[in-house]
Amino acid sequence: MDTNEKFLYKYLNNASPTGFEASGQQIWLDYIKPFVDDYFTDPYGSAVGVINPEAEFKVVIEAHADEISWFVNYITPEGYIYVIRNGGSDHMIAPSMRVNIHTDKGVVPGVFGWPAIHVRDKAKEETPKMDNIFIDIGARSKDEVLEMGVHVGCVITFQDELTELNKKFYSGRALDNRIGGYMIAEVARMLKEENVKLPFGLYIVNAVQEEIGLRGAEMIAARIKPDVAIITDVCHDTTAPMYSKIASGDYTAGKGPVLTCGAAVHKKLLDLIIASARKEEIPFQRSASSRSTGTDTDAFAYSNGGVPAALISLPLKYMHTTVETASKEDIENVIGLMLAFLKDFDQKFDFRYIK
Repeated sequence: MDTNEKFLYKYLNNASPTGFEASGQQIWLDYIKPFVDDYFTDPYGSAVGVINPEAEFKVVIEAHADEISWFVNYITPEGYIYVIRNGGSDHMIAPSMRVNIHTDKGVVPGVFGWPAIHVRDKAKEETPKMDNIFIDIGARSKDEVLEMGVHVGCVITFQDELTELNKKFYSGRALDNRIGGYMIAEVARMLKEENVKLPFGLYIVNAVQEEIGLRGAEMIAARIKPDVAIITDVCHDTTAPMYSKIASGDYTAGKGPVLTCGAAVHKKLLDLIIASARKEEIPFQRSASSRSTGTDTDAFAYSNGGVPAALISLPLKYMHTTVETASKEDIENVIGLMLAFLKDFDQKFDFRYIK
């Protein structure tokens, strides 16, 4: 296994829930440090590698580091644990899942329990809901739970790890969006290995707290004050059953990065990215966003009096599950597209719509 793939597995398999991203950010920084001139972090844990830190013109490429998770919300006298969401965690997939509860004493394993099929009333069978899913850590009382180090506010992640499907896809939890962190790190690596000398400052940003409202991007955009921002995140592969292409668009994992048109996406910047894609013969798909993209693109675009921003998305199957699935070829093409844009971009480009 190559060094970059070892990094991918280590980084993806590490738990980095929203608000608790530090361990994953350390893994990411340790990998990227040899490829950058400088780095820094902010008080909430966003991490930034910088190439040409003295340059006046600043370009950002960005992903977000956090994954959805749960919080311990209530412990019953019998020792069962009820939860609330930390981000957009899916209650429907919880029953029978194995979890890790992160405590000051270390990780405590548990399971989302569920009544056996034998005892459920088929006529009025309960579906998983936030008020009926629960975790069992093998304790028989609240006191025993507390003795194990578990208390209200402990964060909880699923145990599933990264695997491959048909040698063409990666599948696992938290591809949304640590796969983005991998891709921007690979851009930094390739710039270094190809000895590319950029005429502007490049800020490789791995932001925290996207899953609860783009909070990390808001903070780090205010600190960096970039001139241009390219965001990478995931979007839905809509070819799988139960997706509506009419409602969600038509995107296929394996057919290339998805480029979004919308109010927050600067049309001239999008056109430059498309020109780089065509020049390098990188396949791409198009999407449209209504009002907002729902990604860190919005936070950067509307920061600092307005920053030309664009979104390059990776088509992903089964978002916010433990089997998020993405095409290896698409991952390489997102990396290639960001790299091509950075090589092509002229910092003197005039982004004004009206002159």
